[in-house]
This record gives sequence, structure tokens and C-alpha cells, in this order.
Amino acid sequence: MLTSPEGLWLAANPSLQTFDAPLLKELNRQAEVHCWNYDQSPDEPCDWGAAIALLDDYLRSLARPIHLLGHSTSGILALLYARQYPERVQSLTLLSVGAEPEISWHSHYYALRNWLPCDRAVVLNQMVRLLFGPQSLERAAQLNEWLEQVLDQELALHSLASRTALISGSVVMPLLVCHGAHDVILDPNSQIQWNLFLKSGDRVWKCPEGRHFFHYEQPLLTSQAILHFWNQPICQSRFDLLERTV
Repeated sequence: MLTSPEGLWLAANPSLQTFDAPLLKELNRQAEVHCWNYDQSPDEPCDWGAAIALLDDYLRSLARPIHLLGHSTSGILALLYARQYPERVQSLTLLSVGAEPEISWHSHYYALRNWLPCDRAVVLNQMVRLLFGPQSLERAAQLNEWLEQVLDQELALHSLASRTALISGSVVMPLLVCHGAHDVILDPNSQIQWNLFLKSGDRVWKCPEGRHFFHYEQPLLTSQAILHFWNQPICQSRFDLLERTV
């Protein structure tokens, strides 16, 4: 078996990995956190079952259960995997994932497409402002291009033709839910819904001044919250329990 890292960051949208790098750098100052990439070709359908199966192939090769974490779509993938294979996950950390997982920036984009009588470029520009705030023209154009690549070529729950519904709820392992205080995609009403599903020992952390990609805007604060959670006795006791059952 492969030597196991302490944590595994899921990257289901390669076009957005720029936003993950600062947090991974901070986490790896104090822990060994690897990145698992899922990169489908433009001709492949969005197949969540295939992504989960490939992730399971990798996690089966590791010597021990690990902390699993991801942001937005990648976090939804982590959530679905943790529900299906709880014995391989020591703890789960979700960033910008709602208690109703189908609520995402993708669902907001398609809602705007239905509501606004304008072309796609205008809607994408609006999404950039919602997700990242005011930007220079050059930076907005780059962000617009990355979002477009995700929508056209990468793993996503929704499309213009259909919407995917997922079951709300939690997981059996310790759970850390992280949000941005100024996220307009997962607003305070969406964030508070997690309170219906939290177990004893689960935690919710809100990044001050953070938007939907708060882990990019505040990587140090985010890494501190995650590492603090991993060091809690409940996460270690979960690991001990899983080790005894292997």
C-alpha cells in the first residue's frame, strides 16, 4: 500500500485550481496534504459515479483512512464519497458546500440564464462579480474564461438542460463546514440549514470577509481552522476506531 498523507484535497475542476494553491501551501506547512485531481475529457459526460469509483481506487491503495476535504463541486464529491465509503474517511471538511448540496454557483448561473434576457457573456460577467467582487477588466476576463471552461468541460451537478437533486444531511464521521461570511451563493439562510444535521463534535467555521472562494482570499485563516479541527480529540478517536476495524 501507498504511504498515506494526513489529508486529501479533491480537485474536481482543474480550471479553478489556482484558487486552491494558497490553502494547500498553508496546510502543508504543518501537515502532509495531497491533491487528487479529476480531469475528464471534453467528450466525456459528467459522470459522478465514475469520479467516485476512481477516487475509491486511490483511497483503497492508502495505508490508513484520511481527512478528506474539498471546495464547492469538489466538496460535493467528497461528501458523496464519504457517505458511500465512510470507513475510508477519518473526517470530512466541506468548504462552500450547503446542507442542500445542489445549491452551488452552477445552479445560480443557470438560474440567471433563465431569468435574465441577455446572452451568456453577460451572465458570466455577473457571476464573476457575485463570486469575486469588483475586478479589473483584465482579471474579470480571465475569471470569466475559467468559469466558462468549468461549465463546458468539467464535472458539475447541473446543465442548461437539467438539474440534479441530492439528499440533504450529514455524514457519520466528524464534519467541519466552512463558509465565507459574505458568500452570496450560500447566503446566511443556506448556511444555517447545516444546524439541522450537525452531530456532537461537528463544527461550523465562518471566514470573516470571505466570499465563495474564501479559501483563496484567506488561506492562512482557513488552514488554521482546518488544522485545529483535525487536532480535536474526536477526529483522533475516529481514526483509532477505524484502525481497530481494519
